[in-house]
Amino acid sequence: MRSFPLAATAVSRPPQRIRVLVADDEPALRGALAELLAQEDRIFFVGAAADADEAIALAQREQPDVALLDVKMPAGGGPRAAREIQRLSPGTRVIALSAFEDRPTVLEMLRAGCVGYLVKGTAAEDILGSIRRVAQGGTSLSDEVVGGIVHELSSQLRREEIEQEQLEARRDEILRFVAGEGMSMAFQPIVNLEDHDVIGVEALARFRSFPMRRPDEWFAEARALDLGVQLELSTIRQAALGLPKLPPRSYLSVNCSHRAARSPDLAPILEPVAQRMVVEITEHEAVDDYDELARWLAPLRALGVRIAIDDAGAGYASLRHTLQIAPDIVKVDISLTRSIDGDRGKRALARALISFAQEMDMTIVAEGIETDAELQTLLELGVRYGQGYFLAQPGTLPGT
Repeated sequence: MRSFPLAATAVSRPPQRIRVLVADDEPALRGALAELLAQEDRIFFVGAAADADEAIALAQREQPDVALLDVKMPAGGGPRAAREIQRLSPGTRVIALSAFEDRPTVLEMLRAGCVGYLVKGTAAEDILGSIRRVAQGGTSLSDEVVGGIVHELSSQLRREEIEQEQLEARRDEILRFVAGEGMSMAFQPIVNLEDHDVIGVEALARFRSFPMRRPDEWFAEARALDLGVQLELSTIRQAALGLPKLPPRSYLSVNCSHRAARSPDLAPILEPVAQRMVVEITEHEAVDDYDELARWLAPLRALGVRIAIDDAGAGYASLRHTLQIAPDIVKVDISLTRSIDGDRGKRALARALISFAQEMDMTIVAEGIETDAELQTLLELGVRYGQGYFLAQPGTLPGT
């Protein structure tokens, strides 16, 4: 067997000959293919490469008609080489080579733009016939993989069809919630910890669906489908309808992501009831621009809306929220409240947070109070307001 260099330099060629490049990391196979091609009168062998990088560089320089590419070669494999070769040498048609029947690899190579696929070990005449067919604008697949490709493609198309149907069904369900159907509000009292008088309520969305999913899952789904802001605004709008049923001096607190807070549709919802509204800025997504958020919150504050930070003390991000947004109310996260009576570290953190809030004229509200021991500890630390199952569970308002 004659040996061939990795990148043979092209010389003048007879007209109508098919210029072919070979790329494979196996020297023996590379040499055998090179010898086969060099002996064929209608084919002009432009050179061979051992990896994807060499194949791309060779194709850019030689602009071959056909490139035989090993699927598993180093430097990114056949898919990378196929994409780059077609970008740098648009006239090159690619045939993939594989040592075994690998349907996922076949599909990957076809997506990368291959028009032919040959299993290594294919007869010489079949290889030459494939090169001639793709050079003339056709396609070529080994018999060994045709059935597998058809099965895989049909299965994949069905999977994609099912996934699309499920996606559309979820989108339709969320749009139903946005329209106010299948959604209701529960209200959890926020009380004075000393006398248990209700000073406000937090509105919590509930969704009727089958199978049942938690509200946070629906909000996450809505964000993934670019419907998050619409769903949040819909829940805020519906929550505000409950204000007339609240005690006259109590406020209504609603959850709001920074994206919804920057929506021009939020202020018109809150304006008629602004003096009794608290907007809790949640941490569903990281705030990318606090200055911009502050500019959007300013008109709400001018209307009389108070701003709260939700889940304070849960991590560095919530503390940054507190510093950057300068809220009226700081809600201590349940992770800090839970078992605070028996955890000296939690008490120290809570004491520091309370001291900071007092220094900044912010009101502290403790979330997730579930035992009398937690309640008494929070009172000792100077917390005046709170909410939790020990105090009152979420429920409907009178007359609803």
